[in-house]
Amino acid sequence: MQLGFPPSSVPQLSSAAMEGAANERLDFGKMEYGCKHYQRRCKIRAPCCDEIFPCRHCHNEAMSTLSNPRDRHELVRHLVQQVVCAVCGTEQKISRLCSNCGVNMGEYFCEVCKFYDDDTSKGQFHCDDCGICRIGGRENFFHCKKCGSCYAVGLRDNHLCVENSMRHHCPICYEYLFDSLKETIVMKCGHTMHVECYNEMIEHDQYCCPICSKSVIDMSRTWRKIDEEVQATIMPEDYRYKKVWILCNDCNDTTEVFFHIIGHKCNNCNSYNTRTISPPVLPR
Repeated sequence: MQLGFPPSSVPQLSSAAMEGAANERLDFGKMEYGCKHYQRRCKIRAPCCDEIFPCRHCHNEAMSTLSNPRDRHELVRHLVQQVVCAVCGTEQKISRLCSNCGVNMGEYFCEVCKFYDDDTSKGQFHCDDCGICRIGGRENFFHCKKCGSCYAVGLRDNHLCVENSMRHHCPICYEYLFDSLKETIVMKCGHTMHVECYNEMIEHDQYCCPICSKSVIDMSRTWRKIDEEVQATIMPEDYRYKKVWILCNDCNDTTEVFFHIIGHKCNNCNSYNTRTISPPVLPR
C-alpha cells in the first residue's frame, strides 16, 4: 500500500511565488559578469579564430596586438553562432536564455547583432537601416537615409547631408566612425568626427574641417578682428596694388582681391578662410 498526502495537504506554490522563483532564476548574476565594455552573462566564440572572448571588442583588442600583422583581424558580429554561459559554462547556440541553467544571458538581446547587455540604462535599440544596435533610446534618434546613419532628432532637417558621412574614419584619430563606441558630432559642413577629437581640435585653435576646410564654428567675430588688422597694416608701395585670385573655402566662390600679408577676404561671404589660386584661364 502506497502512502501519500491527502490532496488538501500537498504543498502548493502560488502563481506569484512561482513567477518570483522564475524571475529569480532569470536575473541570477545580473550585472555581475562581463568585461570593461559590457555587463553580460555570456561569452562569445569567435568564428574567425575559434577562440572565446567576453565580447567582440575584447577580441579585436587582443587580435590587434598580435606580433604578425597578417594574423590581425576583426570579428564580424553577425557571424557569431556560439556563446558560452558565464554562469554555468555551457556552450550553446545563440539565444537569450541559457539552455542549461535558464539564466537570462543579457537583459537586452539582439538576435541580429548577436548582442547581449545587462545594462539597459544605455537605451539600446536595433536600427534596421544601420544594420547594428545603437544606444541612447530609439525615440531620441532618426535614421538619415543619405548620410547612412542614425542622428539625434535635433538634427532632423537641421544638418547638411553628406552621402555615407559616417561610413569613414575619423579624420583626427582615424578610427572607423560607423560603429565606434565614442560619441560623434556632425559639423556645419556635414562631415563627422569624434566629439573628443573635435574638442581637441578647437582647443588647438583649428577651426576648419580637416576634410573640406570649411569653417566649423561661427567665425564672424574673428573676421572683424582681421578687418581691423588689415586696416592697421599698410602694405609697402610695391605690394599695395598687387592683386591675387582666391578661392573661398566657406562658400567656394572665386574672386580677385588686393594682396595683403594678413589675409585675403572673400567678397561674397566676408570670410578670411581663403587660399590663393592660379588666375582662371579665359576661353580663346
